[in-house]
Amino acid sequence: MAARADLATTPIADELLETARRLAAELHPRRSARSLALDSALDRDFGLDSLDRTELLLRIERQFGVRLPEGALFAAETPRDLVQAVLSAAGEHLAMPEAPVLPTGGERVGLPERAVSLLDVLGWHVEAHPERQHLVFYESTEEPLTYADLLRGASSLALGLKERGLAAGQAVALMLPTGRAYFHSFMGILLAGGVPVPIYPPFRPSQLEDHLRRQAGILDNSRAAFLLATPEVMPLARLLKGLVPELKEVTTPEQLSAWGGIALPLFTRGDDLALLQYTSGSTGQPKGVMLTHSNLLANIRAMGRALPVTPEDVFVSWLPLYHDMGLIGAWLGSLYFAMPLVLMSPLAFMARPERWLRAIHRYRGTLSAAPNFAYELCARKLSDEMLEGLELGSWRRALNGAEPVSADTLARFGARFAPYGFRREAMAPVYGLAEASVGLTFPPPGRGPVVDRIQREALLRDGLALPAREDDGGALRVVGCGLPLVGHQVRIVDAKGRELGDREVGRLEFKGPSATAGYFRNPEQTARLFRGGWLDSGDLAYTVLGEVFLTSRVKDLIIRGGRNIPPYELEAAIGEIEGIRKGGVAVFGSPDPQSGTERLVVVAEVRPPRTEPEAALRARIVERSVELLALPPDDVVLVPPHAVPKTSSGKIRRAACRERYERGTLLAGTQAPWRQWLRLEAAGLGPRLKGTAQRLGAGLYGLYAWGLFVVFAALTWPLMALVPAISRRALRVAARGLLRLAGMPIEVRGLEHLRGCGPCVLVMNHASYLDGLALEACLPIAPRYVAHARFRARFFPRIFLTRMGAIFVAPKGQARGLEEQDEALAALRRGEPVAFFPEGTFVRAPGLLPFRMGAFTVAAEAGAPVVPIAIRGTRQILRAHARWPRRGAIRVEVGAPIRPAGSDWAAALSLREAAYAAIREASGEPPLAGPRP
Repeated sequence: MAARADLATTPIADELLETARRLAAELHPRRSARSLALDSALDRDFGLDSLDRTELLLRIERQFGVRLPEGALFAAETPRDLVQAVLSAAGEHLAMPEAPVLPTGGERVGLPERAVSLLDVLGWHVEAHPERQHLVFYESTEEPLTYADLLRGASSLALGLKERGLAAGQAVALMLPTGRAYFHSFMGILLAGGVPVPIYPPFRPSQLEDHLRRQAGILDNSRAAFLLATPEVMPLARLLKGLVPELKEVTTPEQLSAWGGIALPLFTRGDDLALLQYTSGSTGQPKGVMLTHSNLLANIRAMGRALPVTPEDVFVSWLPLYHDMGLIGAWLGSLYFAMPLVLMSPLAFMARPERWLRAIHRYRGTLSAAPNFAYELCARKLSDEMLEGLELGSWRRALNGAEPVSADTLARFGARFAPYGFRREAMAPVYGLAEASVGLTFPPPGRGPVVDRIQREALLRDGLALPAREDDGGALRVVGCGLPLVGHQVRIVDAKGRELGDREVGRLEFKGPSATAGYFRNPEQTARLFRGGWLDSGDLAYTVLGEVFLTSRVKDLIIRGGRNIPPYELEAAIGEIEGIRKGGVAVFGSPDPQSGTERLVVVAEVRPPRTEPEAALRARIVERSVELLALPPDDVVLVPPHAVPKTSSGKIRRAACRERYERGTLLAGTQAPWRQWLRLEAAGLGPRLKGTAQRLGAGLYGLYAWGLFVVFAALTWPLMALVPAISRRALRVAARGLLRLAGMPIEVRGLEHLRGCGPCVLVMNHASYLDGLALEACLPIAPRYVAHARFRARFFPRIFLTRMGAIFVAPKGQARGLEEQDEALAALRRGEPVAFFPEGTFVRAPGLLPFRMGAFTVAAEAGAPVVPIAIRGTRQILRAHARWPRRGAIRVEVGAPIRPAGSDWAAALSLREAAYAAIREASGEPPLAGPRP
């Protein structure tokens, strides 16, 4: 308490509080700010939204001559928090870090046009120009990142993931800010065979519970095995682990990268999953858009052609990396086209919007993208003093997307920055969605925005976008978002799926190589997404000569009295009312069973303190609705700040707001952060106890299984050593009994392929020490196994394998491997089957290593068929270097015999390729790179 009292009596506290009071008085001139104190809430009591906080930050920094961390402003709950931030920052040097120099553009740079995956793209650039700068972090102490740096960091992290047991195709969540660690992690996950899932950390303690519960839904749906986070958010991340029992580990990129070394690269196919991009959504089931390498590369190439992009371009971005426009459009697009990417964090932009424009000026940026609100913020909030010396003539394409584009914003931004060299034709409204990777329609190069003025009543009542007269003061202005990208198609259809003509409003559907195959583990939503080969965007639109004009989201459309009412214009108009928080208004429809239509509901956040009666505010909202729609709302609900739920990117979550409205929980209020922590801890207690019980059960099972193995060895080894005549039959019976007692059911398919094939060469994938045991338990024949010569020097394995007729082979190191191993060849000619594990070894991580040639040269020379056998499940039961076995099922699939086409080296190569393909398909193991002996 003493510390709090001392802080309150400092001159800084008085001055800062007065500054905040003055800003509140300017924003709400009808209200008194004198009662506001150090512990008054910035949002609830001062009435400051995120844009107002930006203004407050600028005033505080000018007043006290300090530079505050961006996170301090947005995490602060009260002026007291800001006073502490000023005191902590006092005395710090105000100069910005030296800006790195970009490549001059003089070097000749090609493009990875034949790449089929993101890993191919990175590998191509590392080989072509490893030291070319790829990423530059604006006003940051982090060094620029070259292509070689990116591969080194990714390789180290990939090795850490593999060593900790990441399986091929498993999801890994990223809760990381913009920085080197994010890019190393994303590429490292791909390099390790995983699938990245970007999620975002909470910004304020008051939003903790709602945020973490939503992220827990994503982690649960994606079945993420790992969560990578920064040390600062690890306590929050561990709460997520309590809510998601399947989450194996929460760690930092630095801890994973500490393994060092270079990871073994994967052979990645274009149709392999490269990203799970979760849509913003509301409170419903998370929708993870499945995007393959082919989807992403097709979209990047098509967008690059539409702009068009060259390696001489410079992209400047502050967009969050958990959003598709920042991740795919900015970063991965820059990665492919070898154009330098200048990055800053989203918080850096929100705190000081002018830094975005300064970065474009400093680096002569040619491309940049942002949602509409960012252009509006810059047009309204930046003073001439902040823009002194700014030059934006290099900015040839300013992409505006990710939310509805406002014609007013386009006009304001163009007029505000024309004196600084910005050209109106540089502004490019675009349209896209996660289900299309990111981009779907772009305007033609060099053309400015197109705004269509249409009749309001014809749109609302008849769904027609009819041109309005010049003197029609109530006309709607809709911004054109361009034409479909090359290779993609768009159509507008009615409710029955019939295609509509120009200026008829309907559902926008699309198809093309960038389109997703559906939502991860969500068959119901995937089925709703597709309609006869087309994907439903969920948006309402119309076309004019092929150009797409968006009018509303289908799910946001309100059907009231036979009229289709989009919510956006009314929300914006109500947000302009004095006393209502701009950006804190949700308009939606709620079913009314009595009238058979929807009730028009307005939920509006009120700027505190409430000096104007609620009845007066409601009357003004009704008046504004009647002015725009000739229709009053059925219900107006006034709520405190932050009661209207939003997505991470600031969009209104109307479905969530409607759900809270219908449940009657809109006015429940926000609990203190410590209460939210307690609720989350309590919610995670059950899963943690369950997890502890599961780990205890797994440990007891491991002890039991090892006990069975010891008994098995104690019984079978003496029998095989002393009674060779019955040893193989006894081994088969004992193996079956062991697996049955251990609770490891084994399923066998394709045994008919072993009947009548004569002497043959069996080739199997090798995943675990259990492979041989599984084969002995299920195969009806007794092959002679080819084993490494090192086992000959070990007494117990030598006796065991010798009684099984094993053939010991020492690797020769040449490509032909076992060609001169006469014993294996002689066994085949005597009619005895021979079994090989052509990988030669097994590793902890899932994957099929390249096959050695020995088995196939022997088969070709002997004219014997090769029988591929795929083993699944043994790796999960007992991994390499694992101490304890785990419960699991085993499946053995015997493939059709592959007969050699000759006895030469070419025939052996053909056998190897065919066997590898058959085992890969049946085992489900991804191919691992490495030398092909």
